[in-house]
Amino acid sequence: MAKNMTKEELLAKAKKPSEDAMKLHPFYRGKISVTSKCVVRDVNDFAIWYTPGVAAPCKDIQKNPEKVFEHTNKGNMVAVISDGTRVLGLGDIGAEASIPVMEGKSLLFKYLGGVDAFPICLDTKDPDIFIQTVKLLQPCFGGINLEDIAQPKCFRILDTLRRECRIPVWHDDQQGTAAVTLAGLINALKIVGKRIDAIKVAMVGAGASNIRIAHVIIQAGVDPQNIVMCDSKGTLHKGRMELQAGFKEKWELCQISNGENIRGGIPDAMKGADVLIALSQSGPDVIKKEWIRAMARDAIVFVCANPIPEIWPWEAKEAGARIVSTGRSDFPNQINNSLGFPGIFRGTLDVRASTITDEMCIEAAKALAEFAEKIRGISEDCLLPTMDDWEVFPYEAAAVGVKAIEQGIAKIKYTREELLNLARKTIRHARDEIDLLMREGLIPPAPAE
Repeated sequence: MAKNMTKEELLAKAKKPSEDAMKLHPFYRGKISVTSKCVVRDVNDFAIWYTPGVAAPCKDIQKNPEKVFEHTNKGNMVAVISDGTRVLGLGDIGAEASIPVMEGKSLLFKYLGGVDAFPICLDTKDPDIFIQTVKLLQPCFGGINLEDIAQPKCFRILDTLRRECRIPVWHDDQQGTAAVTLAGLINALKIVGKRIDAIKVAMVGAGASNIRIAHVIIQAGVDPQNIVMCDSKGTLHKGRMELQAGFKEKWELCQISNGENIRGGIPDAMKGADVLIALSQSGPDVIKKEWIRAMARDAIVFVCANPIPEIWPWEAKEAGARIVSTGRSDFPNQINNSLGFPGIFRGTLDVRASTITDEMCIEAAKALAEFAEKIRGISEDCLLPTMDDWEVFPYEAAAVGVKAIEQGIAKIKYTREELLNLARKTIRHARDEIDLLMREGLIPPAPAE
């Protein structure tokens, strides 16, 4: 148990972020605002930034559209777009109720990646309207981060937008989660001394996150025949004919995974598994201690449901798991998208890549794992860097940018060292700006408890 805390103390600690959130959200009335990046020496400068002077860069962009990246902030602006239908463990809560999440995402983009991100919550559940709206928003943004969209429509939305948009579009719940999970898996396997091509993996939850994780870890070396995934109806296997029509992504996994054709539920999938990757419903008690006891020796357990993991990490340890990770920052071994998307988008924007490929995400995962091992050292309770290790984000960005250049999808070419220095400068500036606003009292201090 963490620092010899009692179960009651651990539960109280787990509830604290929600309690604080209810005090501080209304105090600040949101988490982001718009600040200027140009000088305003006096009101005469508005003749430069607005009319009549602004007409000159407008005409320059009209003549040469690529000049938009010189005259505007488009190259560093990302839209965080959701319809609120699958919000981190809360489900379909609607567009307005999802705004706090999208604002939080935008804050992380800025502080960790130096990316100017804007929350856009759409009041529609129609995937065609969603797709059309995103396409219409393209001119203002250098990239699109899709967020918290229910399946199966999230797959079609992402595939369509990646195919039809001029700017990179990704779904963080898919590619972002997959990248960070792979990073944690790489280092966990080093600790327990198992090879990625020899492990058996149980996956609980067959939503957007786990489906993309499955494909990414397969590309990274996991044998698909050794993956057994469960949805709410049981294991995915070749007999699940009901999935063929409406859930093509699940059906595809039915064809390539579960080589032993295991039929049953979660305990059947977990029996003898080396690794559990769970992104299902908020816990606890979704995963039972006795199921973990039935896993292989030196079991690796990733229980990443939000806001409560499928089993409390101390209970998983009591059941015999050697390594336990959750999606929460208040427990050891956080497997969380916040370690991925800021650096991945930083690298993507810096080379002006046309898309974000799975290969770029795998490079990000390798960079995360490598940084943790080289800079911090890894252990059973320390698989990955934390958000405090801000240098990991430029390190990750450089790896992503280099891979985009190698794949021929980057419009700007830099060396790895140039990308590293560019990302460091941009991210350091964003952090210094927020620190300055806090020191000067322009961001007021949080009220005392």
